[in-house]
Amino acid sequence: MLEKKGTTNICGFDADTIIVRGKDLCEDLIGKVSFTQMIYLQALGQEPTDAQCRIMDAVLVTIMEHGLVPSAIATRLTYYGAPESFTGAIAAGLLGVGDRYAGTASECGAVLERIVAAEDQEAAVLTEIQQYRDIRRPLPGFGHPIHGDLDPRVKRLIAVAESLEVDGKYIRAVKLLELGLQTTLKKNLVTNVSAAIGAVLAEAGVPSKMMRGVILTARCAGLVGHLFEEMNNPAGHPLWIGAQEAVDYQG
Repeated sequence: MLEKKGTTNICGFDADTIIVRGKDLCEDLIGKVSFTQMIYLQALGQEPTDAQCRIMDAVLVTIMEHGLVPSAIATRLTYYGAPESFTGAIAAGLLGVGDRYAGTASECGAVLERIVAAEDQEAAVLTEIQQYRDIRRPLPGFGHPIHGDLDPRVKRLIAVAESLEVDGKYIRAVKLLELGLQTTLKKNLVTNVSAAIGAVLAEAGVPSKMMRGVILTARCAGLVGHLFEEMNNPAGHPLWIGAQEAVDYQG
């Protein structure tokens, strides 16, 4: 006896057509929608507004390039060791996109969703702060080792979102959270780009569970650029030599 089949609302096809969310890929989508519009349609089953697209585009541009962080180094060194593996080099870099570099927007988004859903948002802020203190973990999205006084990306992203006349409830929540942290900890822990991304993506209708996927999409494009540069202007060898010189064996 056959078990009940699973279902998908995303895509179906036959010999002549490919249907994505009820739209004909060739007739309705190719050449007619942008990649950002397609992200919304494919993942969420809805056609985005212009404001949603502009916010998503702003986030993708913001987080695409991060310099020679571990993910980019992993991509370059994987290619150096296995130049036949383009896919492997990109995959190696993507595996390094985690909670330290660029990966906390989804957790920030979830925190903001809980605050916005609360009847007393100020109390919810204090609850979130205390819960993280209880487990001895820093609240994601606040503080930065380089941009200690102001993360310039935060100001710009929020300005973009506010210029599009979004509701603003998630932006207000992140500001409440920053104030609550500074008051509780007596430290100038400013909002960093992860929290800003969580806030503006939430304003654009992106659920927190999807936010890390948006970051990975942007970082994948960035790693392609690093890999292409590595092919034409290699840095893998000096990166490898630098690692050897930076680490001493102690037997």
